[in-house]
Amino acid sequence: MRAALLAVAASQAPATPGTPPTAPAVNSPVEPGVLPARWMTGGPNCLELPPWQVHEYNPDFYIIRESGCIHYEKPFLYLIFGRDRALLEDTGAGNVETAPFVMDLIARWAKRNNRTAPPLIVVHSHSHGDHTAGDRGFKDLPNVHFVAATVAELQKAFGIGTWPSDIVPIDLGGRIIDLIPIPGHDVAGIALYDRRTGILLTGDSVYPGRLYVSADAFPAFVASHRRLVTFTGDKPVAHVLGTHIEQMRTPFVDYPRGTVYQPDEHTLELNRGVLLELDEVLGRLNGTPERVVLRDVILSPQPARPPR
Repeated sequence: MRAALLAVAASQAPATPGTPPTAPAVNSPVEPGVLPARWMTGGPNCLELPPWQVHEYNPDFYIIRESGCIHYEKPFLYLIFGRDRALLEDTGAGNVETAPFVMDLIARWAKRNNRTAPPLIVVHSHSHGDHTAGDRGFKDLPNVHFVAATVAELQKAFGIGTWPSDIVPIDLGGRIIDLIPIPGHDVAGIALYDRRTGILLTGDSVYPGRLYVSADAFPAFVASHRRLVTFTGDKPVAHVLGTHIEQMRTPFVDYPRGTVYQPDEHTLELNRGVLLELDEVLGRLNGTPERVVLRDVILSPQPARPPR
């Protein structure tokens, strides 16, 4: 029944309309796309909302948001198509059956492009439950390479020799996605950089909201953020896209944890300037975790994790 509901939701939630992308300049370094002015959150009437919102940034790059009516975290998932393979980052939160929905999207993409459905790689921005809840549906599917959200599995799947310093390419066929290890928020945290669009996917490490990091992982978080800044120093960055929105459009103000309906939320997209601003703050802290409220993000250190 749940799978059927998701299939119906897919047909009811076509790509979100938005301002058409401007034509790229001659020799533009990235492929253009469009982002919506607003995203579906979790209300005000949950009976009127599908479980998922699908937005085509461009024909080969999909942004998927889970409804807050399903889970208050309202995470974003990303589906990217290359010539030979597709890649899905994250599988959702709560009691979801993400696989039937995503596989239907892939089938629709293939039909539109007059080809067979490509194999799918499933990866995760990190290992927390609000990004891995839909894993079970993908693990045994044919034509799916499922990569568990652990350092060992990431190293094995993508040939990462030295974690976290090695940055490795994932070739989807005519499209390279760079995988950048960024432990800190989570030991298995990664960022993905799509060379074609110039989009940097940063998971829960950078997004418009509260950047949680435990005190014992703070040095790793600082080093990982510096790695992102260094990596992007000589590359075009069209957008920095994380996996949640918790900030309001009002600068420096966030929605309380657990908020379902966010009618005045911040845009999903950030820019490299936010990376630089946060990097400067982290440098000034000199290794001491402190809560810092910035315009678009809030650094939110947490107590050290108890030993296991």
